[in-house]
Formats: sequence, C-alpha cells, structure tokens
Amino acid sequence: MNRPLLLLLGTGIALGLNFPLGKLAMAAGISPALWAALISAGAGLAMLFIVAVIEHKDLSRPSTLYFAIVSSFLSYVVPSVLTYTVIPEIGSGLAAITFALSPVVTALLSVIFRVRPPNLISVFGIILGLAGAGIIIYSRNTDFSGGGLQWILLALLIPLFLGVGNIFRTMAWPFGASPRKLAAHTNLAAVPFLAVLVYGQTGTIDVMPLAGIPGLVALQLVVSIVMFLMFFRLQQVGGPTYLSQIGYVVAAVGVVIGVFYFGETYPQSVWAGAAVIAIGIAFSTLGQAKQA
Repeated sequence: MNRPLLLLLGTGIALGLNFPLGKLAMAAGISPALWAALISAGAGLAMLFIVAVIEHKDLSRPSTLYFAIVSSFLSYVVPSVLTYTVIPEIGSGLAAITFALSPVVTALLSVIFRVRPPNLISVFGIILGLAGAGIIIYSRNTDFSGGGLQWILLALLIPLFLGVGNIFRTMAWPFGASPRKLAAHTNLAAVPFLAVLVYGQTGTIDVMPLAGIPGLVALQLVVSIVMFLMFFRLQQVGGPTYLSQIGYVVAAVGVVIGVFYFGETYPQSVWAGAAVIAIGIAFSTLGQAKQA
C-alpha cells in the first residue's frame, strides 16, 4: 500500500482501538507496562515470522538492530515512562494535549534537520489538526488536574521524544530494509526495556494474569500487528511529519468509540473538533501530494 492517506487513517484507527482495549485490560487487573510489553512482544514475533516467510531476508543486520534499539527507546519506552509518571500529577487532559503537540514538534524538527520538511499547505493542515484535537480534548471534560510546573515541563518531553523518534526513523532508515522487518525488530527491542519497567512497578514479571483474558489478548495482538505494519509503511512513504498526525486521527476515533461502545455523549463542540481534524488532514494530504 503506497497511499499515505489510507495508511494514516488505517494506522490512526488501529492505534485508536488500542486505548479501549487497554482500558479493558487495566480493568481486568493488568498493569499498563505488562500490556505494552505484550503488544511489543506479540506484534514483533508475528512480524518477524512474516518477514522470514515472505521476504527471505537476513533478520539480524547490525544497522537494523541499531535502528530498532534507538527507535524503540525514543518512541515507545521513554514516552510510556513519562506518561505513567505525569498523569497522576497533571491529569489525563494535559497529558493528552502533550501527545497532540507531537505533530508540531515533528514539523519543527523536520525543518531544523531538513528531513522532508512540510510545505505551507501541510503546516496549515497541522495547525488545523492541533486545533481540532484541542477542542475534542477540552470538550470531553478530560481530567485537567493541573500540577506543578516541574510536572508540566516533564510532560512536554513526551512530544519532544515522539518528534525526535519520528525524525530518527527517517534519517536512520537502513538502506534496503523493509518496513515489516523494521517493525519487527523495533517492537522486539522494546521488550527488555518494558520488562524492566514491569519489574520496577510490580516487583515481579508475572504473565499469568494474561491467561485470564485470552480473547482480549488475541484481539489486541491482531490490532497491534495491523497497526505496526501500516505504521512503518506510512513512515516510509509519508515521512515523519505526515506520520505524526496519526495522533489527530486517534483523537477523532476516540470520540466514535466513546459513543458507540461506551455509550458516552458529547457536546456539539466535540463533533466540530472532529470536523476540524478532518479538514486539517485533508490539507496535509494535499500538501503531501504536492511534495511527492
């Protein structure tokens, strides 16, 4: 698949499904770090099998391993640790806003490092998407518990690391490596980091609780595999700035899931925010097409 818009929507929808699945897992007593480790391990092994069967390529090239370790640390591990740390202090609403800032940070970094910088049309789309995401986050009455300045500054590191990770993957993409191979290695490289996090949170690494929710585990693995297959392909064809806008899609998907699955009701401003996101993505896609 080479169409950035379809990849963006597909990746965003799949990523958006991760949140209600994770919510159900947490309700079943699974720690967030263990659930994240399950996603990385399961998706990584599945994609490694796909690569071995379909591509018949060397699976352990040093440049690929370096890419995977750094990418997993920048994009998965550090943002996860920061999120778990700051949400109790600043609330989920402010934490969500920091994630919504990642496209802006990525765009700035892409200009600074001259890594597929966005044109003016794409920048306008990014600004619209940020505005729409902000409207949704605020209108959903998400927890804005404030917190000290030090916690807010720490939270601002989240979009910084996400942006750096987006830029790094484009700059360090190993020559000739396939998106599936890089997705497999990056996910597997995150597992040791996440295992340490699990042990630090619980004092043990007990995977037996996962056996109590086999259906949910299976569904999560399917969603994760689909998401990461599209995510790395989107990185390859769309570039870092366009990729970063999956967060805007996730914000809109969260509204739909909240209505149809959790029975939530929202004010009209939430739907207006979703419409603004759609317009922003349309402009970004137009800008992407003009740069191609």
